[in-house]
Amino acid sequence: MNRCAEAAAVAATVPGAGVGSAGLRPQMVPRQASFFPPPVRNPFVQQTRLGAGRRIQTFFLGIVLLPVRALLLGLVLLLAWPFAAISTVCCPDKPTHPITGWRRKITHPVLKFLGRALFFSMGFSVTVKGKIASPVEAPIFVVAPHSTFFDGIACVAAGLPSMVSRNENVQVPLIGRLLRALQPVLVSRVDPDSRKNTINEIIRRATSGGEWPQDTVTWTWQGYTFFQLCVLTFCQPYTRVEVEFMPVQAPSDEEKRDPVLFAGRVRNLMAEALEIPVTDHTYEDCRLMISAGQLTLPMEAGLVEFTKISRKLKLDWDGIRKHLDEYAAIASSSKGGRIGIEEFAEYLKLPVSDVLRQLFALFDRNHDGSIDFREYVIGLAVLCNPANTEEIIQVAFKLFDLDEDGYISEEEFSTILQASLGVPDLDGSGLFKEIAQGDSVSYEEFKSFALKHPEYARIFTTYLELQAGHVFSLPEERPAAPATASNKVSPESREESPSDKKDD
Repeated sequence: MNRCAEAAAVAATVPGAGVGSAGLRPQMVPRQASFFPPPVRNPFVQQTRLGAGRRIQTFFLGIVLLPVRALLLGLVLLLAWPFAAISTVCCPDKPTHPITGWRRKITHPVLKFLGRALFFSMGFSVTVKGKIASPVEAPIFVVAPHSTFFDGIACVAAGLPSMVSRNENVQVPLIGRLLRALQPVLVSRVDPDSRKNTINEIIRRATSGGEWPQDTVTWTWQGYTFFQLCVLTFCQPYTRVEVEFMPVQAPSDEEKRDPVLFAGRVRNLMAEALEIPVTDHTYEDCRLMISAGQLTLPMEAGLVEFTKISRKLKLDWDGIRKHLDEYAAIASSSKGGRIGIEEFAEYLKLPVSDVLRQLFALFDRNHDGSIDFREYVIGLAVLCNPANTEEIIQVAFKLFDLDEDGYISEEEFSTILQASLGVPDLDGSGLFKEIAQGDSVSYEEFKSFALKHPEYARIFTTYLELQAGHVFSLPEERPAAPATASNKVSPESREESPSDKKDD
C-alpha cells in the first residue's frame, strides 16, 4: 500500500476516535492543500435579494422607465437587423471565412454605433480604461468575469470581436442574426468533441495574421433569468459599468510549452485587477451541480473543482458522476444533503461502532462531523481504492470462509464481521443479502461487491489488522500462533482478550 493507505491502516486501529467526541482522533491521511474546498462562493450561482425600499423604488421608476427603454431597445434592434442580414447573407451558421470587403466596411461601423446606442438606451453609463489592442497585437480577447448577460458592453467597447457562443443562440429570432454578424465560434454542450473543435477554431483564427476579428472568451453563471435581469436593469435610473483593457500578455517559452501556466498567469492578473479570488471550478462542475439537483441534492453538492481533483486522483467524468449517484443514495435522507455518521452506517448496513467512526473520520477531512461530496470522492480514491486490491480481497475472502469450502455462509460472514467491528450481537443478514445471490457467497460475488463498494475495503482490512495485533502482542511465555493463524474467532472471546486492545 502507498503512504496514504498505510496512514489509513494505522488510523483505523486507533480506539476512542468517535465523531464529535473529545477523545483521540485517528491519524489523518497526508493531505495536499488543493484537496481542501476553495475559500470562494459558488461561481455558478449569483444570489441577489432586493430589500423592501429597493423594491418600492424599482416599482415606481419602472412605471415610467420600463416602457420607454423597452421601446428604444426594440427600435435599435430593428435598425440593426438589416445591416446584420447584409453582413451574413449567403454565409453559413458556422463561418469558414472572415467577412471582408464592402460588406464589412458598410455594416461594421453601423453595428458598432448601434451597439453603443443599444446600451445607452438601456441606461448604461460606460467608462473605458486602458488601451484597446489590435487583432494583430492581441488576437484573443478575454472578458472576465462574465457575471451578467450584458458582457456585450465589453464587446462593443472593443469593436465587436467574435464571441464564443453556444449553437442555440444563433437560432433565436432577431438576436441570432445579430450574433451571426459577429462571426462567433459556436460550441455545443452536448457534443463531446466540442471543446477540442472550439480550441482548434480559436487557434486557426488567432494565427490568421489579423484576418479574423479578435476572439473573446467568457464564462457564465446561474442566477436571474434574462427577462428578470432586463426588467431590473431597465427600472434603475442608470447603471455604471467600467471596462478596463489590460496590457497585452505574451507567453514565455516555458508557457508556450505548457499553456496551462500561461492561462493561470493571465487569470491571476485579472483576478488581482478585479480584487476577487480565483477558483479551479470548470463547466464539468456545473454539469455535476445540475446532476446533483436532478438527484434532489443541493446543487452545491456537485462542486468539487473537477479539473484539479481528476488530475490529482486520476478520475474521469463517468467515475465522478457514478460517485455522485452513490453519494445521493446515502445523503437522500440527510437534511441539507450532507452525510452524517448515522446515514453512513445505514448505507453500509452496519451499526455505529468505533471502527465505523474511525472510517467515517478519515472521510471527514475538515472534522465537522459530516461528509460532503468532495470529501466522499477523495476518501474513496485515497483511502478505500488503495486498500481494495485483488490481494486484499483474496485474503479477506479466505478469512470469511471459515470451513475453507470456497463459499461464505451467512453464519461465517456474521462471525467475522462481528469480530471485525467489535459488536457481538451484530445482525449481518442485511449486508449478506446485498452480496449473496443465494444461500452463500462465492469468491466472484465477493470480489464484484468489494470492487463496486470500495468503502467496505477498510472494514475488511480492519480484521486483518486485528489478527496481526493479536499475534504480535501475545506474551513470550505462551506458545506463538502459527503464521497461518486460525480465523475461527468468536466475538465473545475477543472482548475478554486484552491483546486485542491496541495502544498505538
